[in-house]
Amino acid sequence: MKQGIRAEWYFLLGGLLLFGGAFLATQFLNRYLLYILVLMGIYSIATVSLNLTNGYAGLFSLGHAAFMAIGAYTSTLLTFPLALREAYELPMLPAFLGGPNFVWPFFPAICMGGVLASVAALLIGAPVLRLRGHYLSVASLGFVVIVTTLAKTMKGLTRGPMGISAIPSYTNIYWTYLWLLITVYVIWRIVNSRFGRAMMALREDETAAQVLGVYPMKYKLMSFVVGAFFAGVAGGLYAHFTKAIRPFEFSFFLTFQIVVMLILGGMGTTAGPIVGAVSLLTLRYALKPLEEHLKIYGLIEIIYAVLLIVVMLFKPEGLVGQKRGVKKITVGGKSSA
Repeated sequence: MKQGIRAEWYFLLGGLLLFGGAFLATQFLNRYLLYILVLMGIYSIATVSLNLTNGYAGLFSLGHAAFMAIGAYTSTLLTFPLALREAYELPMLPAFLGGPNFVWPFFPAICMGGVLASVAALLIGAPVLRLRGHYLSVASLGFVVIVTTLAKTMKGLTRGPMGISAIPSYTNIYWTYLWLLITVYVIWRIVNSRFGRAMMALREDETAAQVLGVYPMKYKLMSFVVGAFFAGVAGGLYAHFTKAIRPFEFSFFLTFQIVVMLILGGMGTTAGPIVGAVSLLTLRYALKPLEEHLKIYGLIEIIYAVLLIVVMLFKPEGLVGQKRGVKKITVGGKSSA
């Protein structure tokens, strides 16, 4: 109990330091560096949320970009200015989302984007999570193709391949890092609860966990849904930061980037996803001038792929991860080794 209270205070102190650093950044950094810092926060949210599914639950989903797309389009449509809805020829919003004559505030719109992403994860996860290994990866990747295809074809709602621009610019460094703090805290609480211990028992040995009374589908589905919620939040923040979204931005390449960030930092760790996101984005913007100078477009993606291969070969546990041996996990008073 005392350790839990102490950890809560650490999170509070970390949050104060984080927002203090954000304030100093707004005072002393230029707009370009602030842009990179906000992107680091958004990608960190996406990577931390994927870590719950892929790192702690032991699944390997490649559908994260689809949930980000759902969150991005939902929050965009809910906050889109009334004056521009007719000009963009967007249809009437459903009544349960406020109808055509009501604009949602930013925070509830972001939350609704996360909720709809969770609903999609629940509907997709129920049949898909019965699969294992590469079958799950392929099925979740198929979901990305479905979502991006719908975004391209439903022109009355998404404007098709043209996408939606003139999105209100609500996302800033404070909103981004507030949501990052919430994401890390919620997932940390889940992992350090009875639910989290059961989830990690399934990751280590699903058969042994089932013998101890752990129902796999329940824990897999819940981790999938919670991860999708925060992916939807990250998508909404991204839309209101870039002020324009198009279907191709949420293709497999986005999922690939997030997976590389997670593997680089370390799956199944608290700090690993953030370290991976910050490291890869730093590398991207450091190499961008070189790519433009050499005119080798796609150089950064090649380096990403090479870096992933090197990490998998020489440090598969990631930059901050540790090699897992046989670990004893207690579930409901019983133990599994």
